[in-house]
Amino acid sequence: MKIPSNILTLIAGIAITLISLWYGQNHGLMPVAASSDATKVDEIFNFMMTIATGLFLLVDGVLLYCVIRFRRRKGDQTDGPPVEGNVPLEILWTAIPTVLVFILAVYSFEVYNNLGGLDPVYSGDGQSEQVASSHKGHDHSHMLAMAPQSRVALGIGSGPDDQKNGVKPLVVDVKGIQYAWIFNYPETGIMSGELHAPINRPVQLNITAGDVIHAVWIPQLRLKQDAIPGRDSTLTFKANVEGEYPIICAELCGSYHGGMKSMFYAQSEEDFNEWVLANAPAQPESEPVAQLSPADLSEGQFLAPYAKEMGISSATLAQVKSVVQDHNML
Repeated sequence: MKIPSNILTLIAGIAITLISLWYGQNHGLMPVAASSDATKVDEIFNFMMTIATGLFLLVDGVLLYCVIRFRRRKGDQTDGPPVEGNVPLEILWTAIPTVLVFILAVYSFEVYNNLGGLDPVYSGDGQSEQVASSHKGHDHSHMLAMAPQSRVALGIGSGPDDQKNGVKPLVVDVKGIQYAWIFNYPETGIMSGELHAPINRPVQLNITAGDVIHAVWIPQLRLKQDAIPGRDSTLTFKANVEGEYPIICAELCGSYHGGMKSMFYAQSEEDFNEWVLANAPAQPESEPVAQLSPADLSEGQFLAPYAKEMGISSATLAQVKSVVQDHNML
């Protein structure tokens, strides 16, 4: 029994759709998602993989079918049939990619907006504060408030509304140089070549460059931010999965660019506090100062510090006493 071509086309379309939907969600191409921002990026990536898989199966399936079905038979020396252009078909296969690209553009714009990429970021005197900014249908609380003598900085990365609940972000000053990352923790005075942060707490990276353009890229967070000489940039995130994740420079910065790597340690609160205690700079021990009243001191005790500062010694005093006695005898 010969199956009608329209039924075969319908079956092939259903099969392509099901395979595309399954592979788009199960491709396994992305590393672990260590933040809520990573989930947003993964959603659009899965959507793009679903479309790409469907297009691949459709185009290559039709190509393979035509190669087999319309191949030249043995002994056939005739010319192929003259085929003219099909205007409706050409309009259709031009319109479909146009619509898909438009949908992806709008979806990407929305994700980028949710990550804070369109929000102005301000910094001043090396310190930054976040302030809420509302858009239609979205509540962003990861804006940086304008401080005196502040300047606009590049910023990306969503920050949940934690400051209203009294949760301060962990501020880390990041500097990129050829060919290393330097992380400075203003709260504790720690300077390290690694990034440490507790999970479920917002982190704000204030990024600068000391020589050429670099880029902080943490694949597990799906976030990347350029480090530009003479211009501030900011990256905010909140990791929610413990682990050790690579920090990679994603901007060609010189001959040893490939070796400019570090590690981000997303730790529990207890492990992070232990790291802080183990790496905090030692505080100098000060000698206890006795609280004395001048009324309780003898004349010698009261004048002793001043005599020492003036360079007066006991020998000098003996000479002065001898001169006075000689003068009195005269």
